[in-house]
Amino acid sequence: MNKFFLRISGMMMLVLLSLPMQAQEFAKVDKSPADIALYRQDGTPLIKVVYSRPAKRERSIFGELIPFDQVWRTGANEATEIRVYKDAKINGQELKAGIYSLFTIPREDTWTIIFSNQTDVWGAYQYDDAADVIRVDVPATVAEDSLELFGVAFMEMDDSVQLVLGWDTTRVAIPFIF
Repeated sequence: MNKFFLRISGMMMLVLLSLPMQAQEFAKVDKSPADIALYRQDGTPLIKVVYSRPAKRERSIFGELIPFDQVWRTGANEATEIRVYKDAKINGQELKAGIYSLFTIPREDTWTIIFSNQTDVWGAYQYDDAADVIRVDVPATVAEDSLELFGVAFMEMDDSVQLVLGWDTTRVAIPFIF
């Protein structure tokens, strides 16, 4: 009888210990998944962008979903974060190595690119221009192909690397000179 009681008690303990493991719930996949774009030169990182990738989903993007002439978080969810590992020049303005939020002000032909010390923020809801480090204007172009998801890529040029933002048919290139 004593052995029987020990066996039953042991089995009940195993069942009770396994319940918390079976009850775990994991978050569903985000509608705007996070991504990272990293630019290296000779194996050394120079720029890292951490951002979320909203989808077009048959919507009109710039000028409608993302209004013109308003500060945008440059992606979805948290404001896009950019880490510059070395001092750089962007359109003649110096940007010190550091971590910034990358806000933008989209317009039809030109975008204002904002590097801000206001990091770890959700969206651009509490955006404060007093935290701006530099602002530069860059042209917006129209591509033939449409991108379903917002994306960030790098393109090497003769004397610079372009950080390219793209969504739908809009492309914006930000020139970095190191």
